[in-house]
Amino acid sequence: MTHSFQRFWLKITAIVVGSFGPVFFFGTMLQTSEPARITLDLLGWPVDGATTYASADTRFLSALTGGFLLGWGVMIWCLSSWVYDAAPEATRRSVVAGLLGWFVLDSAGSIASGNASNAFFNVVVLLVAVGPLWRPARG
Repeated sequence: MTHSFQRFWLKITAIVVGSFGPVFFFGTMLQTSEPARITLDLLGWPVDGATTYASADTRFLSALTGGFLLGWGVMIWCLSSWVYDAAPEATRRSVVAGLLGWFVLDSAGSIASGNASNAFFNVVVLLVAVGPLWRPARG
């Protein structure tokens, strides 16, 4: 894989991570919370309609989650645009380390909270987000 393709994939990773931000941001308001509710219902398989956004605490947590995810996606995009050329291997390893940190803690928390199905979804997201970043670029 070339450096050019790896830089491109970092942008894919940024979109994958950051795209969850707006979904959860809209979960902060009852009128626009349905996409976030459906997302959580899906990730907590089976889809049964039991997930709600009725609690103000859930909506607040959705605001925090949305902000962190969008910010993390923007950071990955900026690393690919402003840092990658100067330090491609350090950029790649930093993004992969962040994704692995998210994967371990999110999956462990999902299992501990009775939502083990999310750990499966996390594997899919991890594979897509990391993609060819598992290995250093050549040339």
